[in-house]
Amino acid sequence: MRYPWNSTRRFNAYSDYFRALFGERIQKITINAGFTCPNRDGTCGWGGCTYCDNRAFIPSYAVPGKTVEEQINQGIRFHQKRYRKVKKYLAYFQAYSNTYAPLEELKKIYRPALDHPDIVGIIVGTRPDCIDDAILDYFEELSRTRYVVLEYGIESVYDRTLLRINRGHDFAASVKALEATAGRGIRTGGHIIVGLPGETVKDWIEEAGILSHLPLSNIKFHQLQIIKGTVMAKEFLDNPGDFTHLGLNDYLSIIADILERLNPKFIVERIAGEINPGLALTRGWGVRYDEVLRRFENVLEVRDTWQGRLYEVKS
Repeated sequence: MRYPWNSTRRFNAYSDYFRALFGERIQKITINAGFTCPNRDGTCGWGGCTYCDNRAFIPSYAVPGKTVEEQINQGIRFHQKRYRKVKKYLAYFQAYSNTYAPLEELKKIYRPALDHPDIVGIIVGTRPDCIDDAILDYFEELSRTRYVVLEYGIESVYDRTLLRINRGHDFAASVKALEATAGRGIRTGGHIIVGLPGETVKDWIEEAGILSHLPLSNIKFHQLQIIKGTVMAKEFLDNPGDFTHLGLNDYLSIIADILERLNPKFIVERIAGEINPGLALTRGWGVRYDEVLRRFENVLEVRDTWQGRLYEVKS
């Protein structure tokens, strides 16, 4: 059976999308360009989101003391050890809020990636309160000739959760930013955390229906991973009953429930995340992402389900 995304896989997978778009596998290179966040410097809040510590997921080659070009070249060497056939890459500006600077400064930061012969596009991770018309004008023009994604940290569609995790904006801000970005023809990405405190399985499944009607191109799902030293780590130790422990099998079942209701047009970049295990407060699943993905596809096959099977189109 072939699904609406012209593949036999049961979800609209990122890797398949890139093979179709570029004719080959494309690998992301993470870049830490030394940005900060308006939720850390007092612009909209202090201390950042309660779960956040960028050290947990930034690779060793991506440190702000190195230039963007140095990080790209080291990232290429890093990935070539595992993916020998990969020739082209995406520059992923990931750490903190990567549009949080004046536009002329942003252009200088992105330029080494855009000029690199092995980079075919850029992905810029940011927050919905870190864009304006001038920044969108720039990305609109850039996206006419390059593969460009503005990736927003949505994290949750529930304002009570966003307040609790000190996100510094509400869900309406995410909707507004996504609509403004997509309205200019710029690809949009969204990041969602499954397992945030105070939320339930019912919340996560219903969230899929809400997300499905956003103007998203790509979407990522990560399980909540509690990092040592964060505000959330203290919250977890003080009130563990506020958190839902999700073993791998339970998590994959929930993700299958979510994807069944998810817009089939959305390209699914990830269904889970990985962090440095030395920084994790709680034990992980003990398997790498490739194995998580393999088991997830087996869940879909056993259930004979697929992305969008229960998707409800708005009338």
